[in-house]
Amino acid sequence: MLLRAIPGLNELGKLLLGPVAEQVMLLENIGTSLLVSEEQLPELHNLLLEAAKILNLEAPELYIRQNPVPNAYTLAMNGRKPFIVLHTGLVELLTPAEIQAVIAHELGHLKCDHGIWLTFANIVAVGAYSLPGLGVIIAQTLEEQIMRWLRAAELTCDRAALLVTQDPKVVVSVLMKLSGGSPSLAKQLNVDAFLKQAHSYDKASSSPLGWYLRNAQTRQLSHPLPVLRAREIDSWAKSSEYQNLISRATIFNAEKVG
Repeated sequence: MLLRAIPGLNELGKLLLGPVAEQVMLLENIGTSLLVSEEQLPELHNLLLEAAKILNLEAPELYIRQNPVPNAYTLAMNGRKPFIVLHTGLVELLTPAEIQAVIAHELGHLKCDHGIWLTFANIVAVGAYSLPGLGVIIAQTLEEQIMRWLRAAELTCDRAALLVTQDPKVVVSVLMKLSGGSPSLAKQLNVDAFLKQAHSYDKASSSPLGWYLRNAQTRQLSHPLPVLRAREIDSWAKSSEYQNLISRATIFNAEKVG
């Protein structure tokens, strides 16, 4: 909110930060990955188009990169269309519905314009380190706030995944598999058991010592712990806020068709 209050900062950042980084990543993706399209991996392409339509976004480019580490990321800078990259390790691990949940999560970053503000936040923190005296203290505080914001942003994007899949178990299953899944174990994994594990983490960290250790464990993480993300998305799926969103969308779509 503070960054958005500075007139012209968003446009300036996109102008200064966009061209070089974007060109490097573009060439890297075209040279080493597969661009998903109607002709190339059409089933994945359809998952992307459907998710983008639900979230009211223009579909970005989607690339598949050969990498055994399950991961996905998004880049949105100035100029060309933004793009999403999925590693083959992630595709092998997940079902089509779960892959769409991951795509929707990444679309959530685009919907909320997370990329440019994260970059600015990091620049502000680095700049504070260069100040004498209180600069280091200010920078450390900013870094903690940046990481806190990052974790909140990931929870927001999990909600985008739920709005697309409309099944909390699909989103929780993604988090479960990223915690300790593999293709050979997939059929034995149990979402309900993973949610129980998430609630047991809450109990284990409810004491003063547990609360302190939990904060120490998560303070420098860019993503919330998978069990906490699972608990949060399960809780939001049961909330009146989520139910109202789905109801409004259903009414809107019915009126559109009518």
